[in-house]
Amino acid sequence: MNRKHCPAGLDDRCRDKDGTIRRKNGGALIGTLRETYGPGFAEEYRADMKLDTLLEREDADSLSDYRKHRR
Repeated sequence: MNRKHCPAGLDDRCRDKDGTIRRKNGGALIGTLRETYGPGFAEEYRADMKLDTLLEREDADSLSDYRKHRR
């Protein structure tokens, strides 16, 4: 990721201009997210599924919400 236009914040995560942590793109693939969160991330779903679809099926509002309730 190009950090040039992405002000770092807590845990070196990208933040929007208002300071909130930037949300993951809903088009991100589960396989790509597994590179960050490990091979066990959403293991019951296909790697080519989009994050938006996962959140809808799991009735989660965000990636953070999904991860919090899956622990």
